[in-house]
Amino acid sequence: MKAKVRQSILVVDDDAAHRDILKKLISGWGYEVAEADDGSTAIAQVKQRAFDLILMDVRMQQVSGIDALEQIQIINPAIPVIIMTAYESVETVKNSWKKGAYDYLTKPLDFEKLKINIAHATEHTHLKKENEYLKTRLGEQFDRQNMIGQSPAMIKLLDIVAQVAATEATVLITGESGTGKEMIANAIHYNSRRKDAPFVKINCAALTETLLESELFGHEKGAFTGADSRREGKFRQADGGSIFLDEVSEMSAAMQVKLLRVLQEREITRVGGSEVITINVRVIAASNKDLKKEMEEKRFREDLFYRLNVVTLPMPPLRERKEDIPLLAQHFLQLFSAKNAKLIKGFTPQAIDKLLKYSWPGNIRELMNAVERAVVLSRAEYLDTESLMLLMADNMSVSLSGQEKEETKLAVPVENLPLEEVEKRSILEALAACGGNKSEAARRLGITRKTLRKKLERYENTAF
Repeated sequence: MKAKVRQSILVVDDDAAHRDILKKLISGWGYEVAEADDGSTAIAQVKQRAFDLILMDVRMQQVSGIDALEQIQIINPAIPVIIMTAYESVETVKNSWKKGAYDYLTKPLDFEKLKINIAHATEHTHLKKENEYLKTRLGEQFDRQNMIGQSPAMIKLLDIVAQVAATEATVLITGESGTGKEMIANAIHYNSRRKDAPFVKINCAALTETLLESELFGHEKGAFTGADSRREGKFRQADGGSIFLDEVSEMSAAMQVKLLRVLQEREITRVGGSEVITINVRVIAASNKDLKKEMEEKRFREDLFYRLNVVTLPMPPLRERKEDIPLLAQHFLQLFSAKNAKLIKGFTPQAIDKLLKYSWPGNIRELMNAVERAVVLSRAEYLDTESLMLLMADNMSVSLSGQEKEETKLAVPVENLPLEEVEKRSILEALAACGGNKSEAARRLGITRKTLRKKLERYENTAF
């Protein structure tokens, strides 16, 4: 088990007695404390090491706290700096915010408030170290996966995944769009006894009933128009390994019956053929719908539900695992920085706050898209709130004041536009807000996926 690393705080104050009090107090809270008696000394120390937090007085003899803050922001803007001042004024506050302070406190300090502020600030700055540790730990447990998460919900889920992977049980993964259901399916397969055999994936919502049947079970030559030769289906391709049936709730009633037979008999028959083929395949299914509700409303077969529901893994939405947002954001930052040949080191504390305050209706997929766009458009070494707002201004309900709204709202100006154009813009905006996920966009718009697909075909000359 990983030993907990004490987070480091630099206390900067030219008053030795006050510095000593703060050192004893903060050390007692479990932090490692370093000291500096002037802004110049603080700057020198920051050049030598990356602190998790700096607590700095404003008025000092050589270099003031505000001037030191400005230099520290150049050296490492990812370090949150809390300014202490006995001379609270509008100008002091404005200067500290302008130079990039995380927060400010007035002397004499309220120690309870100080403790809370330190806890909040240091929560964001250890993300890189935690991310590296988690990648190492989970790399051992999930050899080919990038499973990232330290929230209680994810730790519990990953423990169950580790147990399930070693078995032959059929697995049903549930959760909202963009929560990472396919990643969990990958983890199950690649940590099972079948890991060296094929892992075949298919999106059940992406094909018509006829095409889906052919894709799953294969077809004989001449089975239908265009079937010029025999073709093996996904189940046959996955023989000895696993198959991932994404959006299984979108199967037609007839296809549900055929899938049930496969699960019961472990046999398939090609479309247009009569040969019965025995298969050895582990089934992992996923749905962004509540299959119990679908079953109760007669849209999903009860017997198929219980066949799939041997082990259910509910994926928590990102809003319920906020502790993981900094880790995921840093992971995506590293990924897209390398992909785009950019030297971006991290996020400013204010940017992390912005990410934490947003509700992420598109979950991990939306976060990934937000970070990718910010990386592509940023020219700085650290992503700040402005670079993130380039995306948030269009689709995310986060105001400049940092206040979170309950849900994403589409805002299409309708004045002087024909109805068809309003419809088109609404659809494209919904699709962009969902990271290109058509099922989620259709759900938000209140239309069927089939209707959405037809409308998008009419917009085929529009880039989205």
